[in-house]
Amino acid sequence: MDSSPSRTSPAPPPTPVYLPESPHERIKILVAGPLGIGKTTAISTVSEIPTLHTDEVMTTAAAGTDELTHHGLQDKKTTTVATDFGRLTLVQAGVILYLFGTPGQRRFRPLWDDLAEGALGALVLVDTERLQESFEVMDLIEERGLPYTVAVNTFPHSRTVEPDTLRDKLDLAEHTPLVVCDARDKNSTLDALIALTAHLITLAGDASS
Repeated sequence: MDSSPSRTSPAPPPTPVYLPESPHERIKILVAGPLGIGKTTAISTVSEIPTLHTDEVMTTAAAGTDELTHHGLQDKKTTTVATDFGRLTLVQAGVILYLFGTPGQRRFRPLWDDLAEGALGALVLVDTERLQESFEVMDLIEERGLPYTVAVNTFPHSRTVEPDTLRDKLDLAEHTPLVVCDARDKNSTLDALIALTAHLITLAGDASS
């Protein structure tokens, strides 16, 4: 009997996903929100290519700067210091989304401005237990004049808030889409991005009419 350790075959490389040959529109999208809101998870969940991440280990220097007392953040060990990047093709819409995750802390504002250059819109993730932390991000997006969709990321600890109440608390314009999503679920996150894309297409049509 062969007692040598068993050898497993290496995993096959992922099948490359190429850009479609049919006509398509390329759109740069920001995925924004405060620290620990699920931006990295959302991009990883829907990207059709291996995602780029720039996470770094959080040190004690962040203790007096980043708010980590909220539920689910106490054990957070890393944070995005530059960007997350992924790509998603919406075949039926003829659109390719280039997804750029933005840092969630104020000290990365110069980098945020660079990432926002050329973006056509943003998906803003919020948590019903930390709505006040989303105000600064939404202010940045509105200062850039970017249309956006708000996606309420569902966490186990989050309470359910009626859409009208959420709109009031976030001071959303009537035309700004508000959706609920689970950043861990591909279809749910895809639906949020489709809502944003439809919003951008509608605005583009209104501008050209």
